[in-house]
Amino acid sequence: MRPDRKFALLASVLALTLVTAAATRAVSGGSRWTAEQRELLRSLSIASLEELPADPSNRVADDSAAARLGHRLFFDRRLSGNGAVSCATCHMPDRDFQDSRAFGEGIGLTGRRTMPVAGTAHSPWQFWDGRSDSQWSQALGPLESAVEHGGDRTLYAHVVAEEYGPTYEAVFGRLPDLGGLPRRAGPVADTAIAGAWSRIPAERREDVTRVYANIGKAIAAYERRIGFGKSRFDRYVEAELSGGAHTPESALTPDEEAGLRLFIGKGSCINCHNGALLTDGHFHNTGVPQPRVALPSDSGRAVGARQAVAGEFACTSRYSDAKPEECTELRFAVTEGAELVRAFKTPSLRNVAERAPYMHAGQFSTLDEVVAHYDSAPDAPFGHTELRRLKLSATQRRQLAAFLRTLSGPLSAPPGFLEAPVGGR
Repeated sequence: MRPDRKFALLASVLALTLVTAAATRAVSGGSRWTAEQRELLRSLSIASLEELPADPSNRVADDSAAARLGHRLFFDRRLSGNGAVSCATCHMPDRDFQDSRAFGEGIGLTGRRTMPVAGTAHSPWQFWDGRSDSQWSQALGPLESAVEHGGDRTLYAHVVAEEYGPTYEAVFGRLPDLGGLPRRAGPVADTAIAGAWSRIPAERREDVTRVYANIGKAIAAYERRIGFGKSRFDRYVEAELSGGAHTPESALTPDEEAGLRLFIGKGSCINCHNGALLTDGHFHNTGVPQPRVALPSDSGRAVGARQAVAGEFACTSRYSDAKPEECTELRFAVTEGAELVRAFKTPSLRNVAERAPYMHAGQFSTLDEVVAHYDSAPDAPFGHTELRRLKLSATQRRQLAAFLRTLSGPLSAPPGFLEAPVGGR
């Protein structure tokens, strides 16, 4: 064969190969994206995460000394009724600040899944039902819960005075005189401890409660600094938007890319899982089945919204550092409506593959089960589900789950904040 004809034939074969490869990429969900899709991808990347919103209710939220104190308090088991439970008991740093259990377990067993901590400073509502409107008020609930930390306010005030006195006073000012106060007293379920609390003069109860509130504010200053690093998905978006070549750290498989297209398209996942944290921060009834064990009916946001507004440590309370007009979320919170019944908070999907089991009571063991649930859209046990059947094929369900696994990445925090403090208990 003449060289020129041989070259022409090779060129034709190469051109056909490239066209076929491009078509294959397009069909399998490849890297060619429309301008609108590119903007969607950009919005989902961790690089698009906005700066931390201010928390006017916590004046030490951005105080590094408060964060260091909160780091120590977060890991301190003395902040519990039995001296064996700390915040880190359920919020384990090496497990994405959760515990891989269907129900959180402290002194006893709770009725809901432990929520992770990373990125929660960006959310105006905390807990599955949003019953707290700040990180610091959220931190206080478990401390007095009979099945979580099982402690009380005078116990915690004594621990702070004995173990953290100078550090506490450097952040919050002088501790009150605790002389003569019982070791165990507080407005808790235990009748003896509650009775001891009722016998303390009101002014001294107020002093102790302010110490208690400040414990929450220090813990929040620590938690506020825990965020997400880059996942493979984020590196994929970087490469796509820059037009650069993919590396092993940024490349997605054809199935993963197809799953991404489903995520922002037919799967409708982006309706609730949007933004850089892949959550809208709102509450939805998605027809999740009842827990596999017998528990009281859980109405989710329908109860949580009212608790948030009436909370002792709400943004509008006397323990908050905010002016009333700064408590916008709380002032305009919706507390009534059928849409709140059995609605639970949309969790971030970052690192979701590392956080089985899933949903507010660990109803699903795997991501495949979660995807199958959203595809089938069953009726809600009560209330009305927001889901509509997706009619995905088995291949599409597998591809969607494959994409979700690309969202795993490291946590980010100041040096040492992802481990127990040196000398901590």
